[in-house]
Amino acid sequence: MREISPTQNWILITIVLATSGVIYDLMFYSNQTPIIGAIFALFIGMPILAFERKVLFRALYRRIQKLPTFAFIITELLIYEILMSIGFACAGLLLWWLGMVKPVSLLDLVIMPFEVFLYALAVCTMLIFVLRVRELLGREVFLSMLISRYRNPVKEERVFLFIDLVDSTAFAEKHGDLRAQQLLSSLFATFAEPVRRHKGMINDYVGDAAIITWPLARGVKNARCVRCIFDILADIDANAAGWRKNYGQVPKLRAALHGGEIITAEIGVDHHKISYFGDTVNTTARLETLCRSLNRSVLISSELARRMDFPDDITCEDLGTHAVKGRGQALGVMALSSRAVTVLNTPAVILHG
Repeated sequence: MREISPTQNWILITIVLATSGVIYDLMFYSNQTPIIGAIFALFIGMPILAFERKVLFRALYRRIQKLPTFAFIITELLIYEILMSIGFACAGLLLWWLGMVKPVSLLDLVIMPFEVFLYALAVCTMLIFVLRVRELLGREVFLSMLISRYRNPVKEERVFLFIDLVDSTAFAEKHGDLRAQQLLSSLFATFAEPVRRHKGMINDYVGDAAIITWPLARGVKNARCVRCIFDILADIDANAAGWRKNYGQVPKLRAALHGGEIITAEIGVDHHKISYFGDTVNTTARLETLCRSLNRSVLISSELARRMDFPDDITCEDLGTHAVKGRGQALGVMALSSRAVTVLNTPAVILHG
């Protein structure tokens, strides 16, 4: 599936908003140039979408997210009203300054009619709903389900990254299950931005572990799958003081990378999900368990390592071949570490990819 960049994503949203404004003009102002409706729609809708995407007033959005559901909805509607009114006024004044509109009075330019507010609110709500569903399912999963790409099983090649929290059971025994879940929620939240930045997809959370995946060609390009895990580790390292303050310790992770051929299929009736089947998934899980016995934080299969060039700050240690449960032949294993991140690995030798 072709990658959609953040820039392309915003261009698509801009086109949808502008089109909604043109449609409104054609429906209610047939004597008006459609471009005027498009400009009003962009000025009204873009601030709301920027707010929802946490580009605008990020701190405010995080604060209202903590409110009870009813209070959250009311607060968001008030913010929408303010943002839309400001956007409408700015668009009106701009068009008046450019000589594109000639209002009876300036109030017509800066006070948004109620019917315009309802139409704009409906369009923005629908667009935000689609974006929220896409975020809930994952961007790649949402599009795949929309076009029914995996309704019939598909054979493809993918990279998998399994990340597991070390000593989560001990933390839960000491602090309780609720506190352990809060730690996991905070930890998984730190995964989101590095995964998004490196074009990956969080496929699932299983207990204290996360499963991240890429189409193989995308994952090995610029060593994205490797950069992703070390960006996550670097973020945790950089915020070590905050982790100690909030949870009394800095999370330690074990991670494994492997890639190969798998079967992808959409399964379920009431609850649909895209799942991956095959030896590649099982091998990645087994490789992650080797981290403990080999005393390494990040392992990668030799098969996958040979497919990419590692960044200069990544060192790689060849650990030879190891028997993997459920696999007929031994697996070549390498340990990865970064000069920029403090991990549990013992010193490694540099092996150029």
